[in-house]
Amino acid sequence: MDAADHALYARFLRGLARAPERPAVRSGGQTVTYAEVHRTALRQAGSLLRTTAGAPTAIGVLAAKGIPAYQGILTALCAGAAVVPLRPDFPVARTAEMMRAAEVTAVIADAQGRRLLPELLADRPDTVVLAADDNPAQEHTPGRPVVVDERHALSAPRPVAPDDTAYVLFTSGSTGRPKGVPLSHGNFAHYFQVLDTRYDFTAEDVFTQTFDLNFDCSLFDMFSAWGTGASIAHIPPQAYRDLPAHLTEQGITVWFSTPSSIALVRRLGGLRPGSLPTLRWSLFAGEALKCADTDDWQRAAPASFVENLYGPTELTVTVTAHRWSPEVSPVVGANGVVPIGPLHKGLDHVLLDTDGRPHPDTGELCITGPQMAGRYLDPSDDHGRFLDHDGRRWYRTGDRVRLAPGGDLVYLGRMDAQVQVQGWRVELAEVDHALQACEGVDEAVTVGATTGAGTELVVFYTAAAPVPPARFATLLRATLPDGVVPRHYHHIAELPLNSNRKTDRRALTARADEILAGT
Repeated sequence: MDAADHALYARFLRGLARAPERPAVRSGGQTVTYAEVHRTALRQAGSLLRTTAGAPTAIGVLAAKGIPAYQGILTALCAGAAVVPLRPDFPVARTAEMMRAAEVTAVIADAQGRRLLPELLADRPDTVVLAADDNPAQEHTPGRPVVVDERHALSAPRPVAPDDTAYVLFTSGSTGRPKGVPLSHGNFAHYFQVLDTRYDFTAEDVFTQTFDLNFDCSLFDMFSAWGTGASIAHIPPQAYRDLPAHLTEQGITVWFSTPSSIALVRRLGGLRPGSLPTLRWSLFAGEALKCADTDDWQRAAPASFVENLYGPTELTVTVTAHRWSPEVSPVVGANGVVPIGPLHKGLDHVLLDTDGRPHPDTGELCITGPQMAGRYLDPSDDHGRFLDHDGRRWYRTGDRVRLAPGGDLVYLGRMDAQVQVQGWRVELAEVDHALQACEGVDEAVTVGATTGAGTELVVFYTAAAPVPPARFATLLRATLPDGVVPRHYHHIAELPLNSNRKTDRRALTARADEILAGT
């Protein structure tokens, strides 16, 4: 494998060779071709490198989702640096902490991002700043501005080694401090080799981009599309009001989102049988995918393969995939959740019981192989997440799974989603599953709230109308001991989502604590 093959930017170069005049990105009614993005990236990267004192190892892309952001990502890669995606709508203090942790010395910013620079770079005056829209900033900003000049354009992207960092992504830490995950070009090379074998994407495909660019799943869309000459289409929030019409208008063929989007589309009337006819592939990841939701989506997109993907950022986006079968998947899955599938080729797993010993079929999922990051930026974050076992280093996912006879891994819930109530160990996923069997309930999430008397279960649910608590209690007593049947049920208009469009369990737990505290 030569340098061009293992480099992440090689995915874009493949698309460029196949479809130079096709749109690489569509956003906000605008399009930009592969040839245009390529020329701009080489021009910007060359001018940026000329401004810096030596090649930067990490470049922050401070831009809202749109053409300038995608352009900035390719520019950073062509400069041979690691991409650090930064959102302009995040708190400045959080963004500054991520820049410090990733040792960012240059920033590519759109107009929205540049408005943050006076505060963000107050104590970083030497940071190089490049305007993502390829125009020098007219407003006064701190830092060292890059003047983009065609004469300084690179003839080709800078070479990189397989072990060089391609991306730094940040996950939420338990302490509230973001944890930086460095992912190498080699990690991505293995990942996309697996995807190229599994999927039949072509230059005629149009991929959605429902994920924000700091969320690892956005890289699936971006570089799967760019590796084949296909287009990426940003899905704006207003498109969900009539998603079938939007997907048809845009000719979308590949959908990828969190499972929470299914409930949103259903609630807005877009999940009718046959309503999504253009889709060839429908992919979901980021949280548990329910069988009932999957069946509804499959009926709406009858020409589409529907798959459940799974994987933490530390293992390079996704590491498993299960293709939905209405006959097989509900039988193999647990608690009404679709199986997550077998591991990608080249990866290994071990399951650990509650005492940390290997178990043949059930336990915490630990994974190793060429997609594993192997460390965090801050070594102090490694403790408890990485495991040395049997002469190898493994990543501890914190997820409980069961190995099914056919080789599928079945998701059982988070290790920290087990709570003790009056001495009973309760799986919150099992309670959620039972609640959703109650007539009229659309979605339900159970959390454990801490009180002076111990842990109490609190249920939040969505439904057309409030459900009498007695009805819930009757249903749950068929599967739970009386002492652990929840006593608190709260009807809400919709479940809160975090910035990655996953159900925000942390927010619900905080709300439950407030309710029980009487605040």
